[in-house]
Amino acid sequence: MCGIFGYVGSENASPILARGLKNLEYRGYDSVGIATVSTRLEIRKGVGKIDDAKERLRLEEARGNVGIGHTRWATHGTVTAENSHPHTDCRDEIAIIHNGIIENYYEIKKRLLERGHRFSSETDSEVIAHLIEDNLSNRGGAASSNGSSFEHACVRAFQELRGSFAVLAVRQGEDKIVAVRKDSPLVVGLAENGTFFASDVAPFLEWTKDVVYLENHDLVVADRAGVRFFDQDFAEVKRPVSTVEWDLEEARKGNFDHFMLKEITEQAETIQRACVQDMAVVERIASMIRSGFGVFFIACGSSYHACLTGSYLFSKVANLHVNVVLASEFENYEHFLTDRTLVFAVSQSGETADVLEAVRAAKRRGSRVVSITNVMGSSLSREGDELLLMNSGPEICVLSTKTYTSQVVMMALLVCSLKGDPEECVQRVKGLYMDIYNLTSRSMRERLKDLARDLAGKDHIYMIGRGLQYTTALEAALKVKEVSYIHTEAFAGGELKHGPLALIEEGTPVFVFVSRDNEDRIVSNAQEVKARGGFVIGVSDWNSPVFDRWIKVPDCGDLNPVIQAIPMQVLAYELAIQKNLDPDKPRNLAKSVTVL
Repeated sequence: MCGIFGYVGSENASPILARGLKNLEYRGYDSVGIATVSTRLEIRKGVGKIDDAKERLRLEEARGNVGIGHTRWATHGTVTAENSHPHTDCRDEIAIIHNGIIENYYEIKKRLLERGHRFSSETDSEVIAHLIEDNLSNRGGAASSNGSSFEHACVRAFQELRGSFAVLAVRQGEDKIVAVRKDSPLVVGLAENGTFFASDVAPFLEWTKDVVYLENHDLVVADRAGVRFFDQDFAEVKRPVSTVEWDLEEARKGNFDHFMLKEITEQAETIQRACVQDMAVVERIASMIRSGFGVFFIACGSSYHACLTGSYLFSKVANLHVNVVLASEFENYEHFLTDRTLVFAVSQSGETADVLEAVRAAKRRGSRVVSITNVMGSSLSREGDELLLMNSGPEICVLSTKTYTSQVVMMALLVCSLKGDPEECVQRVKGLYMDIYNLTSRSMRERLKDLARDLAGKDHIYMIGRGLQYTTALEAALKVKEVSYIHTEAFAGGELKHGPLALIEEGTPVFVFVSRDNEDRIVSNAQEVKARGGFVIGVSDWNSPVFDRWIKVPDCGDLNPVIQAIPMQVLAYELAIQKNLDPDKPRNLAKSVTVL
């Protein structure tokens, strides 16, 4: 998992590459590198962050109007300069960058080693550069009818690869980039000063909003004269140009110290936008749910928790059973799919590899797919039969905050549509505006900052809830552990006696999520914790004598999962600040998980 950026045009490439890679930082990475093409191929790469690498590696001094850049998040091979991208061939004349997994790299590498190729890294990616080199030498430099020998050598190499990959390739002496996309995100930006490539649109928005969303298996050749698109058989094709509707300022921190805090405070607005849907589409999806034989929701991480929340709402409000499955586990349920099954696929980025694999499995079995994503033009947005957009704007922090609450609101909207009254949801969400504004206010932040000081030194934190509050506990625990590195777990309140009570000792912090419809039973669970020395923190609209600390939130009935999640997001943020951690880029995590 990593970020890809490329440029070919009229300007010096290296400063553009450095800025583009900086704009990709939110995806997570451990090393960085660029390659530029002039009279020779210049490679500059190493371990560390972009700001450090700009000085240490003198990134912006590389020459040439063609260049490719990469931020690596290790999957194959350890974190070393040798394993960072770009990778080159034996003669350092060809350079490639790659996002994805090459499943057959071992057999390709074995064959190339037997042919005398020398490898310098542990990665699967390096085989691509050597395979292109091998194809060039085998063809004696002859050009094909559709392009130069370099282009044809790249095409032959790409056609041999198995797995998921987005690749950019350059060659010494050739002012062009050859690219391919297969099951891994890659988009093309079209500007007056040149052509851009990136893993998503945000990195090149300061230069252009005109973008081509590549189809799977697309090949691209870009030079200073323009850009051409080809299908997997290298036949030239046309691809439509789209215009990105959101503004670059939305992807900047503005006056906030961190993206996480900015995105938390935007939720009074973003949950309103989640309701701005084509109601004809919503009604059509509701009809598909009614007529379907089996409904699945598939997702990962926070999106999975939003789907779990949805399952409670479907059961409680619409009297309908739905199946919620982790996308990575969906293969165990595929045999239940038929042409009457409806599958909801939920992913903020629209590029989550496990979700896309599940979608493709569902399509093979004839099931209908409803895509729920935040990114227009993403793979998920194009592969479903119906599409609902979160409309949250760019979410840069690795942690999901505003998109999580938007997903919960969209679940509520679907449930109300099944009842025949989607406007009920719209009006109730409008009524949350001031509640959310108050929960993200400076005074609330100060109270949560005080609590964070008390919790920052703890080794373990636990959270309990029942019903909708259980799914909220799951999401809150994920937020705290992701950003503070404190071991945090959530349990259903009724499960305490079945094991988790053994974890409670004097001073163990336990958050208790309470709603009016289950207050007696969950408060009873809190008393069990208290009796064993636990430090009880209540999240509710009323203060109980059993609470040692109280986070006051209004009771909003079925929309409590939205309201109760927000102060926990703020608390997670304040815990990171107390521990001097970067809340936007937690260790070992990436925003978009594009490999299986």
